[in-house]
Amino acid sequence: MDALRRHTLLLVLLGSLVISVAMGLRHGFGLFMEPMSSELGWGREVFAFALALQNLLWGLSQPFTGALADRFGAARVVAIGGLLYALGLTFMGLSDSALGMSLSAGVLIGLGLSGTTFSVILGAVGRAVAPEKRSMAMGIVSAAGSFGQFAMLPGTLGLLEWLGWSAALLVMGALAALMVPLGGMLRDRPSPRRDSDISLRAALDEAAGHRGFWLLCLGFFVCGFQVVFIGVHLPGYLFDNGIAVHVGSTVLALVGLFNILGTYTAGWLGGHFSKSRLLTWLYLIRGVVITAFIVFPLSPASAYLFGIAMGLLWLSTVPLTNGIVAAVFGVRHLSMLGGIVFLFHQLGSFMGVWLGGYFYDLHGDYDLVWQLAILLSVAAAALHWFISEQPISRSTPSEVRA
Repeated sequence: MDALRRHTLLLVLLGSLVISVAMGLRHGFGLFMEPMSSELGWGREVFAFALALQNLLWGLSQPFTGALADRFGAARVVAIGGLLYALGLTFMGLSDSALGMSLSAGVLIGLGLSGTTFSVILGAVGRAVAPEKRSMAMGIVSAAGSFGQFAMLPGTLGLLEWLGWSAALLVMGALAALMVPLGGMLRDRPSPRRDSDISLRAALDEAAGHRGFWLLCLGFFVCGFQVVFIGVHLPGYLFDNGIAVHVGSTVLALVGLFNILGTYTAGWLGGHFSKSRLLTWLYLIRGVVITAFIVFPLSPASAYLFGIAMGLLWLSTVPLTNGIVAAVFGVRHLSMLGGIVFLFHQLGSFMGVWLGGYFYDLHGDYDLVWQLAILLSVAAAALHWFISEQPISRSTPSEVRA
């Protein structure tokens, strides 16, 4: 039992480190939009499209990397993902064309993120941790991504100011390479195959016929739209309104800092209360926070308050959403099913970051996208209210092996 507990703690620790690096580096990309676009003569849509492509490919590849992690364990998937992430940052630092930006920041980093972030890591944690502690463990690992954002954003800004955008990205590529050995040490043990286990095809059919699964997917679309639009475009929005650049990086760092508390609390609450009801309230409160931010006069103080409030709500959706998937469908195919839900998150991310750049270039402001984010909050709150957390019924062994 002690050996099993040590193995579980080590897996949680290594998984937290991988997510901390992956998410910490990713959340600094918004700081590069203005200097790269200005120096290379791009409109903001070029940078925004590359990051939109990144989020889209991250989502499209996530069910496949999740299925590989379910079958072979997370270690190999994380190591390969870390290598692709490092190569993407390196080539991004050397890019001087829209195509190069799309291939590096879009394709390579998008594929790298699919192997080093939530669906793969939380699937490994979900398999290793007892059901009564699963929501809390997922909250702890999700919070690590927020800690990475908080800890690495000031360093990213410092590298940008000290070395310029190109050299800063090369240094970030070296940091991303650390995920390769960390992944190699991640001794995830896939669930042993039992006669009662459901097959991959049956699991997909089961999820496809479950109304709550699709409601969860649509709700996660909203989460992706909001957080990636804010994460990428908020520094530019503040800069356009006369707020100093360092305020934008500080706001994103505050998001990361308070998201540590938010995700941990969400994980704890998910172990005691209805996860779907918690998600309903979370999205409603997000809508209120965004509304207050764009209605009241903008200042550094209001931006900091927005960062704190959004931080408490930022990735709180992750342990609750993955917890519902595990509760309803079990953990045998958790990474794959969680990856499908996450695909919708990334479809939302694609729309949020791309529409932000598109409408900015079209109208010169972000007003329409802020309004869409508010309306989507209300829609997501309504969707989650109707999700049941009752485990799916599998009557006979022949059904689960179908």
